[in-house]
Amino acid sequence: MKKYNFYSGPAILPKEVLEQASKSVVELDNIGMSLIEISHRSKEFVNILEEAKQHVRELLQLDSDQHVLFMQGGASLQFCMIPYNILNEHETASYLETGVWAKKAIKEARLFGNVEVIASSADTNFNYIPKKYLVPPTSKYFHITTNNTIYGSQMQSMPEVTIPLVADMSSDIFSRPVEGKKFDLIYAGAQKNMGTAGVTLVVVRDNLLGKVKRQIPTILDYRTHIKENSLLNTPCTFAIYVSMLTLRWIKKMGGLVAMEKINEEKAIKLYNEIDSNPLFTGVIAKQDRSRMNLTFTINKPELEESFNNAAKEAGCIGIKGHRLVGGFRASIYNAMPMEGIDVLIGVMREFAAKNG
Repeated sequence: MKKYNFYSGPAILPKEVLEQASKSVVELDNIGMSLIEISHRSKEFVNILEEAKQHVRELLQLDSDQHVLFMQGGASLQFCMIPYNILNEHETASYLETGVWAKKAIKEARLFGNVEVIASSADTNFNYIPKKYLVPPTSKYFHITTNNTIYGSQMQSMPEVTIPLVADMSSDIFSRPVEGKKFDLIYAGAQKNMGTAGVTLVVVRDNLLGKVKRQIPTILDYRTHIKENSLLNTPCTFAIYVSMLTLRWIKKMGGLVAMEKINEEKAIKLYNEIDSNPLFTGVIAKQDRSRMNLTFTINKPELEESFNNAAKEAGCIGIKGHRLVGGFRASIYNAMPMEGIDVLIGVMREFAAKNG
């Protein structure tokens, strides 16, 4: 039976990326050595790194003063690394609180300076994106989370601000066109739409750095990683290679405009079933629904485990909701085929016919 990976991450990858990566683990491009045993400073790997960076630059439409870094530690390390590098103790940063990961980012930032939560959707368990808020022009930066993996909400448009804009794009980067030059810092764990776990993409603008008064440890200083071209210490070479292959695949598929169209079609189809099926209910305000992580509940909670088992038996793996919210979550990242959506819809309809 064919299985479909609906997990939120590590997430589904394109078949051709998996096939090429598996071949390269044995031997990279007929060089007589495995990808995972060559030096990170070798010509072969530096070429991989440079190609990956170039794909990022093109897909995000970056300016020349925006640096592309491949780092480790996940988005979680960036929660503290960002304020460590750009927020002085006496300064204030503004944050939009839209879910668990935004809360974690806020907690870490408070270790380095003042944080003002200018708007939050915590009052309704993060089932919408706040919209009526003012960002103080005196703030050092404004931090947003573009897609909330756990709750299933997504910013459908980016805020226009006069201060530096910082964005956690971990779960929707490269799923739709984004004008990267509008941002002063972007970060994203790779394990959703751009590769496998182990590497984190960071895009940072030059003029954001070198302004804090504190001394920053070498490995936590963005300027060091820029100077060393993401090779300060041994990077996760395999994960960077898989990211390069995935970005290459996105461009082959038609780029971010094509990805957005495909993702919209998948999301609309599944949301239509959620809304029309009498046994299921969507969780997020319709105008803020994520195209990446679709969350819903079953109207008969006692059937939750049974439905999860029925989905597994049909090959739909990983739809159980996050432990903090329960219910179900179907993560339908770039590589999820429409076929997977159709199978899940079929399970929902059959289960409702038997238990509705």
